[in-house]
Amino acid sequence: MPVSRRMRALRRAAVVATVLSAAVGCGDSGGLRAAGETPTAMSPARLWPELTPASSPAYELGEVDTEVVKGVAVPGDDIREVDPVAVVRAEISAHPEEYEGAKAPYRDTAGAMGKCGEGESGRRRPGCPVLKPYYRDLTGDGRADLTLGVRLMPEDLTGVRVYTVHKHRLVQIMAYDDALSGVELAGRSVIIRSPSEVAGYEYRLRWTWDPRQRAMLLTHDEMLPTGRKRTSQQHSPGAGPTSEPAPSRSPSAQSSQSAQLSFVQSSFVQSSFVQSSPAGVS
Repeated sequence: MPVSRRMRALRRAAVVATVLSAAVGCGDSGGLRAAGETPTAMSPARLWPELTPASSPAYELGEVDTEVVKGVAVPGDDIREVDPVAVVRAEISAHPEEYEGAKAPYRDTAGAMGKCGEGESGRRRPGCPVLKPYYRDLTGDGRADLTLGVRLMPEDLTGVRVYTVHKHRLVQIMAYDDALSGVELAGRSVIIRSPSEVAGYEYRLRWTWDPRQRAMLLTHDEMLPTGRKRTSQQHSPGAGPTSEPAPSRSPSAQSSQSAQLSFVQSSFVQSSFVQSSPAGVS
């Protein structure tokens, strides 16, 4: 099941502390100042060489999980013929612990699926949590893959899913849940931006197709300045997410130009880490 922010936060704690300490006391009068002498280049220094290298990760994040979508056919191996609403319903059926029951984190999403109909017209019905699908070749096989978004309620998160067709079956090759600032497709990558606890910074994650693992791998996990200062606001229970206008899909699935998806903008909400056993793809 999807990776969430909680486990990543363990790895990011040191990064946030570094940014905060660097920001303390910063100020600039606006005048020109000498940069000083150019520092001498220094080679990397290896620390604690006596330590035995770790052979396994400290935390299991499920970053290479793939899952065959059961019950959803792919007519003619054309992923554009797959109903996105049926794909989300299949995920709900496969993971009832996430969507069904009073304690399920995304229980309201399951309830809202009743507002969806069949096909593209059904997805556009008011209240349907399934977002506009996007198609682009992310795996390099010359065929379009499916990038799908779904509103995860009542947690006020967005789930990002990527699917491909392998051996006539629909396969999920990426799943990630978070509070999002924006989503982009660039080349063979999916780039996700999400709010940071530090004003003026955001998290930027990049998933890229790996042919050996046959999955989208998290290849970049960064905390970067946004270029503008963001005023921190507490999330109001009565405030819903605001949407950005979604641009038209690029006419070429092979286009190297970044495609802005902009699924949803919302305040940061810490999500619970959820992981399930992957269904292997043979």
